[in-house]
Amino acid sequence: MNKDLSDNTLKILLIDGHEMCLSGVFRLLNSQYPHAKIVTAKTAENVLNQILLLEPDLVVMDILLSEKPGVIARISTGIQLLQDMLNNYPKLNIVVQSEHVKKLVRIKSTIYTHKGGFTIADKSLSSGEMLIRVNWALQGLTHIKDIQSIYSELEIQPECLRLLNLAFQEGLQDKAIAENICVSERMVRHYWDKLQEALGIDCHELKNQGKNIRIITQIRAREAGLID
Repeated sequence: MNKDLSDNTLKILLIDGHEMCLSGVFRLLNSQYPHAKIVTAKTAENVLNQILLLEPDLVVMDILLSEKPGVIARISTGIQLLQDMLNNYPKLNIVVQSEHVKKLVRIKSTIYTHKGGFTIADKSLSSGEMLIRVNWALQGLTHIKDIQSIYSELEIQPECLRLLNLAFQEGLQDKAIAENICVSERMVRHYWDKLQEALGIDCHELKNQGKNIRIITQIRAREAGLID
Protein backbone atom coordinates (compact mmCIF):
# COMPACT_ATOMS: atom_id res chain seq x y z
CA MET A 1 0.00 0.00 0.00
CA ASN A 2 1.79 3.12 -1.21
CA LYS A 3 1.59 6.05 1.19
CA ASP A 4 2.19 9.74 0.53
CA LEU A 5 5.00 10.49 2.99
CA SER A 6 3.98 14.15 3.27
CA ASP A 7 0.60 13.12 4.65
CA ASN A 8 0.19 14.41 8.20
CA THR A 9 -2.23 11.57 8.96
CA LEU A 10 0.49 8.89 8.74
CA LYS A 11 -0.13 6.20 11.37
CA ILE A 12 2.50 3.74 12.58
CA LEU A 13 2.19 0.79 14.95
CA LEU A 14 5.50 -0.08 16.63
CA ILE A 15 5.80 -3.48 18.39
CA ASP A 16 8.85 -4.45 20.44
CA GLY A 17 9.11 -6.16 23.80
CA HIS A 18 12.45 -4.59 24.66
CA GLU A 19 11.91 -1.20 26.30
CA MET A 20 15.17 0.37 25.09
CA CYS A 21 14.62 -0.77 21.51
CA LEU A 22 11.01 0.38 21.60
CA SER A 23 11.89 3.87 22.81
CA GLY A 24 14.89 4.13 20.47
CA VAL A 25 12.91 3.24 17.36
CA PHE A 26 10.06 5.49 18.51
CA ARG A 27 12.44 8.45 18.69
CA LEU A 28 13.94 7.59 15.30
CA LEU A 29 10.54 7.38 13.60
CA ASN A 30 9.30 10.51 15.38
CA SER A 31 12.32 12.46 14.15
CA GLN A 32 11.71 11.34 10.57
CA TYR A 33 7.91 11.67 10.65
CA PRO A 34 7.20 14.34 13.31
CA HIS A 35 3.52 14.64 12.41
CA ALA A 36 2.82 10.91 12.39
CA LYS A 37 0.71 9.18 14.99
CA ILE A 38 2.90 6.43 16.48
CA VAL A 39 1.26 3.82 18.71
CA THR A 40 3.37 1.26 20.59
CA ALA A 41 2.83 -2.28 21.87
CA LYS A 42 5.13 -4.51 23.92
CA THR A 43 3.34 -7.84 23.53
CA ALA A 44 1.35 -9.72 20.89
CA GLU A 45 -1.81 -9.46 22.96
CA ASN A 46 -4.62 -7.54 21.20
CA VAL A 47 -2.33 -6.35 18.38
CA LEU A 48 -4.76 -7.49 15.68
CA ASN A 49 -7.50 -5.48 17.38
CA GLN A 50 -5.19 -2.46 17.50
CA ILE A 51 -4.62 -2.78 13.76
CA LEU A 52 -8.36 -2.97 13.18
CA LEU A 53 -8.97 0.20 15.22
CA LEU A 54 -5.89 2.22 14.23
CA GLU A 55 -5.75 1.22 10.54
CA PRO A 56 -2.00 1.92 10.46
CA ASP A 57 -0.12 2.74 7.29
CA LEU A 58 2.87 0.84 8.63
CA VAL A 59 3.69 -1.78 11.25
CA VAL A 60 7.27 -1.99 12.54
CA MET A 61 7.79 -5.11 14.65
CA ASP A 62 10.26 -7.46 16.25
CA ILE A 63 9.45 -11.18 16.13
CA LEU A 64 10.79 -11.98 19.60
CA LEU A 65 7.63 -11.18 21.56
CA SER A 66 5.69 -12.16 24.64
CA GLU A 67 2.12 -13.30 24.17
CA LYS A 68 1.07 -11.09 27.08
CA PRO A 69 2.70 -9.30 30.04
CA GLY A 70 4.60 -11.62 32.35
CA VAL A 71 5.04 -14.36 29.73
CA ILE A 72 8.46 -15.30 28.34
CA ALA A 73 9.19 -13.80 24.92
CA ARG A 74 9.35 -16.37 22.12
CA ILE A 75 10.14 -16.13 18.43
CA SER A 76 7.23 -18.46 17.68
CA THR A 77 4.85 -15.90 19.21
CA GLY A 78 6.10 -13.14 16.92
CA ILE A 79 6.10 -15.40 13.87
CA GLN A 80 2.48 -16.39 14.54
CA LEU A 81 1.46 -12.75 15.00
CA LEU A 82 3.20 -11.78 11.77
CA GLN A 83 1.53 -14.60 9.88
CA ASP A 84 -1.86 -13.54 11.22
CA MET A 85 -1.17 -9.97 10.06
CA LEU A 86 -0.20 -11.15 6.59
CA ASN A 87 -3.30 -13.32 6.31
CA ASN A 88 -5.76 -10.79 7.72
CA TYR A 89 -4.30 -7.59 6.26
CA PRO A 90 -2.79 -8.51 2.86
CA LYS A 91 -2.10 -4.89 1.90
CA LEU A 92 -0.56 -3.79 5.20
CA ASN A 93 2.95 -2.31 4.98
CA ILE A 94 5.33 -4.08 7.37
CA VAL A 95 8.93 -3.73 8.51
CA VAL A 96 10.34 -6.64 10.49
CA GLN A 97 13.16 -5.26 12.64
CA SER A 98 14.81 -8.12 14.48
CA GLU A 99 17.99 -9.99 15.30
CA HIS A 100 16.22 -13.17 14.21
CA VAL A 101 15.33 -12.52 10.57
CA LYS A 102 16.47 -16.02 9.52
CA LYS A 103 13.45 -17.40 11.36
CA LEU A 104 11.17 -15.86 8.72
CA VAL A 105 11.94 -18.85 6.50
CA ARG A 106 9.12 -20.61 8.37
CA ILE A 107 6.48 -18.45 6.66
CA LYS A 108 8.23 -17.71 3.38
CA SER A 109 5.26 -18.65 1.19
CA THR A 110 3.00 -16.20 3.04
CA ILE A 111 5.61 -13.44 2.76
CA TYR A 112 6.07 -14.03 -0.96
CA THR A 113 2.36 -13.57 -1.68
CA HIS A 114 1.92 -10.46 0.52
CA LYS A 115 0.60 -7.51 -1.49
CA GLY A 116 1.69 -4.70 0.82
CA GLY A 117 5.17 -3.34 1.42
CA PHE A 118 7.43 -5.78 3.27
CA THR A 119 11.01 -5.10 4.29
CA ILE A 120 13.48 -6.57 6.75
CA ALA A 121 15.83 -4.59 8.97
CA ASP A 122 18.32 -6.39 11.16
CA LYS A 123 18.75 -4.55 14.46
CA SER A 124 22.43 -4.12 13.68
CA LEU A 125 21.61 -1.71 10.83
CA SER A 126 22.39 1.98 11.20
CA SER A 127 19.58 4.46 11.80
CA GLY A 128 19.91 5.65 8.22
CA GLU A 129 19.58 2.15 6.80
CA MET A 130 16.62 1.47 9.06
CA LEU A 131 14.82 4.55 7.79
CA ILE A 132 15.48 3.48 4.20
CA ARG A 133 13.73 0.16 4.90
CA VAL A 134 10.83 2.04 6.47
CA ASN A 135 10.59 4.32 3.44
CA TRP A 136 10.58 1.34 1.07
CA ALA A 137 7.81 -0.38 3.01
CA LEU A 138 5.68 2.78 3.01
CA GLN A 139 6.07 2.91 -0.76
CA GLY A 140 4.70 -0.62 -0.99
CA LEU A 141 8.05 -2.16 -1.92
CA THR A 142 9.37 -5.58 -0.94
CA HIS A 143 12.96 -6.06 0.23
CA ILE A 144 13.90 -9.47 1.59
CA LYS A 145 17.42 -9.74 0.22
CA ASP A 146 18.71 -10.54 3.70
CA ILE A 147 16.98 -13.93 3.68
CA GLN A 148 16.48 -14.72 -0.01
CA SER A 149 19.46 -17.08 -0.02
CA ILE A 150 17.79 -19.08 2.74
CA TYR A 151 14.51 -19.08 0.83
CA SER A 152 16.11 -20.35 -2.38
CA GLU A 153 17.90 -23.19 -0.63
CA LEU A 154 15.04 -24.49 1.50
CA GLU A 155 11.74 -25.86 0.34
CA ILE A 156 10.20 -27.10 3.56
CA GLN A 157 6.68 -28.50 3.63
CA PRO A 158 4.39 -27.33 6.45
CA GLU A 159 4.19 -30.93 7.64
CA CYS A 160 7.95 -30.98 8.11
CA LEU A 161 7.84 -27.81 10.18
CA ARG A 162 5.18 -29.40 12.37
CA LEU A 163 7.40 -32.48 12.64
CA LEU A 164 10.33 -30.36 13.84
CA ASN A 165 8.25 -28.66 16.50
CA LEU A 166 6.79 -31.90 17.81
CA ALA A 167 10.15 -33.68 17.85
CA PHE A 168 12.43 -30.96 19.19
CA GLN A 169 10.15 -28.49 20.96
CA GLU A 170 7.75 -30.99 22.53
CA GLY A 171 10.10 -33.99 22.67
CA LEU A 172 7.80 -36.51 20.99
CA GLN A 173 8.96 -39.74 19.36
CA ASP A 174 7.77 -40.84 15.92
CA LYS A 175 4.85 -42.94 17.18
CA ALA A 176 3.48 -40.03 19.23
CA ILE A 177 4.12 -37.63 16.34
CA ALA A 178 2.13 -39.89 14.00
CA GLU A 179 -0.79 -39.94 16.43
CA ASN A 180 -0.61 -36.17 16.90
CA ILE A 181 -0.81 -35.33 13.19
CA CYS A 182 -3.03 -38.31 12.32
CA VAL A 183 -0.71 -40.07 9.87
CA SER A 184 1.13 -43.39 9.86
CA GLU A 185 4.61 -43.84 11.30
CA ARG A 186 5.72 -44.62 7.76
CA MET A 187 4.53 -41.17 6.67
CA VAL A 188 6.42 -39.59 9.57
CA ARG A 189 9.59 -41.32 8.36
CA HIS A 190 8.85 -39.95 4.89
CA TYR A 191 8.64 -36.44 6.33
CA TRP A 192 12.02 -36.96 8.03
CA ASP A 193 13.51 -38.04 4.70
CA LYS A 194 12.15 -34.97 2.90
CA LEU A 195 13.30 -32.65 5.65
CA GLN A 196 16.80 -34.10 5.80
CA GLU A 197 17.08 -33.92 2.04
CA ALA A 198 16.12 -30.22 2.09
CA LEU A 199 18.70 -29.58 4.83
CA GLY A 200 21.43 -31.30 2.83
CA ILE A 201 21.87 -34.12 5.31
CA ASP A 202 23.43 -37.30 3.89
CA CYS A 203 21.92 -39.91 6.22
CA HIS A 204 23.84 -42.80 4.66
CA GLU A 205 27.17 -41.07 5.18
CA LEU A 206 26.31 -40.05 8.74
CA LYS A 207 25.32 -43.61 9.61
CA ASN A 208 28.66 -44.86 8.30
CA GLN A 209 30.37 -42.30 10.54
CA GLY A 210 28.35 -43.45 13.54
CA LYS A 211 26.76 -40.03 14.05
CA ASN A 212 23.30 -39.34 15.48
CA ILE A 213 21.16 -38.24 12.53
CA ARG A 214 18.43 -36.70 14.69
CA ILE A 215 20.92 -34.52 16.54
CA ILE A 216 22.46 -33.38 13.25
CA THR A 217 18.97 -32.65 11.91
CA GLN A 218 18.16 -30.57 14.98
CA ILE A 219 21.39 -28.58 14.63
CA ARG A 220 20.87 -27.95 10.90
CA ALA A 221 17.23 -26.97 11.42
CA ARG A 222 18.21 -24.48 14.12
CA GLU A 223 20.96 -23.01 11.93
CA ALA A 224 18.42 -22.60 9.12
CA GLY A 225 16.01 -20.76 11.42
CA LEU A 226 13.35 -23.46 11.31
CA ILE A 227 13.28 -23.96 15.10
CA ASP A 228 14.33 -21.87 18.08
